[in-house]
Amino acid sequence: MGLYPKTEPYDHGMLDVGDGNHVYWETSGNPHGKPALVLHGGPGSRTSPNLRRYFDPAAYRIVLLDQRGAGRSVPAASDPATDMSVNTTAHVMADLERLRAHLGIERWLVWGVSWGSALALRYAQTHPGVVSELVLTGVATGSNPEVDLLTRGLGNIFPEAHERFLAELPADERDGNLAAAYSRLLESSDPAVRERAAWAWTDWETAIIPAPPGSVARFQDPVFRLGFARTVTHYWGNDHFLGDGNDEGVVLRDAHLLKGIPGTLVQGSLDFGNLLGIVWRLHHAWPDSELVVVDEAGHDAGAVGDDALVAATDTYARAEA
Repeated sequence: MGLYPKTEPYDHGMLDVGDGNHVYWETSGNPHGKPALVLHGGPGSRTSPNLRRYFDPAAYRIVLLDQRGAGRSVPAASDPATDMSVNTTAHVMADLERLRAHLGIERWLVWGVSWGSALALRYAQTHPGVVSELVLTGVATGSNPEVDLLTRGLGNIFPEAHERFLAELPADERDGNLAAAYSRLLESSDPAVRERAAWAWTDWETAIIPAPPGSVARFQDPVFRLGFARTVTHYWGNDHFLGDGNDEGVVLRDAHLLKGIPGTLVQGSLDFGNLLGIVWRLHHAWPDSELVVVDEAGHDAGAVGDDALVAATDTYARAEA
């Protein structure tokens, strides 16, 4: 099957979302097609032209955006002067609603990868009337157990890399919330401290989440590296701004709120997030979902996963027709 051919946006802009922030957005495909919103990962990554290719451009009006502080949105998280207190899950979901109103869209399919899947799930739970379907891959729910696994638990599998990861932190902060400890380093007034912390954080991410070369290469860009590390630690160190003391996390707890929203979950069997069984539990708590497990694939489900994602968007386009 494969991805659809490359397309170019027919419209784009910078949306004023308040708090001094302007979010970059673009639309491609069919201006009169089924609306679909694409949410990138991170938090703190950026959108990619390749993400348009999961949708039939003749059938979909494809909406991409760079979330607050990321990509072409301003102010950039890579700027130490950027106020991160107004970059939270609630702020980003409000941005999505502003963008939907700006584009005159009533309901849209929401497609998310990694953190984008957690954001999509919470957005659907809190704004169910505007989400027609969900298509999610590299599924995450933003829970504390997931963060603990990714920052500490995987140290048993990658001990050498984890030792280097811990070494960058003050000795008295190595037993607590590691993401929060790194976030404090990334807020330092000393550029050298920020730079070392950004390198150490992205080196650890590279060690635990095997990814295509292009994905790893982006960390060589010092601007991207700092903005990404600052944003992801800001979110991970603060319960993704979803925390309520529930060990399972609010997304899994509120899975029943997804009732009536069809969804497709495409997950690599070797994605470390599967060690917690969260995707399996989410699927079984959400009767309207389909779980597609891709054997011998990780966080990036690869070509087989791409085929499954395209099949899902094709199916939802036909249902709309």
